[in-house]
Amino acid sequence: MCTLTLAWQVFPDTPVAVAANRDELLDRPSAPPVRRDWETSVVAPVDESSGGTWLGYNEYGLLVTITNRWDGRTVDDARSRGLLVRDALAHESAEAAVCFLERELDGRAYEGFHLLAVDSRAALLVTFDGTPGVRTLDPGVHVVVNVGANGAYTVPADREGGRRQARAAEAVREALRPDPGEDAGSWLDRAGAVLGDHEYGVCVHGEGFGTRSSSLVGLGADGGVRFDYADGPPCVTDYEPVRPAVPSRVGGDR
Repeated sequence: MCTLTLAWQVFPDTPVAVAANRDELLDRPSAPPVRRDWETSVVAPVDESSGGTWLGYNEYGLLVTITNRWDGRTVDDARSRGLLVRDALAHESAEAAVCFLERELDGRAYEGFHLLAVDSRAALLVTFDGTPGVRTLDPGVHVVVNVGANGAYTVPADREGGRRQARAAEAVREALRPDPGEDAGSWLDRAGAVLGDHEYGVCVHGEGFGTRSSSLVGLGADGGVRFDYADGPPCVTDYEPVRPAVPSRVGGDR
């Protein structure tokens, strides 16, 4: 599983704050986040198997991240979901990215996913199980895992661990309710600790599979960025700042 947490429009100076664990096969090659000149200037890690990514932000203040969705389907010749994230990051806003995704999903095959496209003005959750759906998220803290988001979970019959995952997601959401007077930096620090605390069950250690990395990202209202990255499970791996950031166009011409 992967665990995506989002605090959207919770902190006035940092409208987008994301903390996320990536769970993957341990031998699947990847590269840590750096600046990449794709269709836009982006900071993102790369899945070296597909050339896509699971999380990144661009010069327009758009952040996109994804987790698998367990939907019970078998999809032949499915395109990499990481390439879908990379394609979405070519756009200047969350709304434009989702408009692209809706068109894209009509034309190509993908396995199931939950995808967050977020900027300072909109937080959109795209779900796909063969049929796309889009939810507009309200200001607040949100948690997304393979079986659903924010208390609404669908556990396939062949995914016994899904109930455990749903319980873990609810525990994380409760733990990450903002404290009175808390700022985005403190929340991200606390989120990183929760993602690495085995009490919550979202730092995964399995046979050939587990938590490969963890990311803490804050996109400021003034264009400032914090991106800390743990290149390994956060229970034993320190977060390190990612440099350089991309030049921000937030607040400028769009």
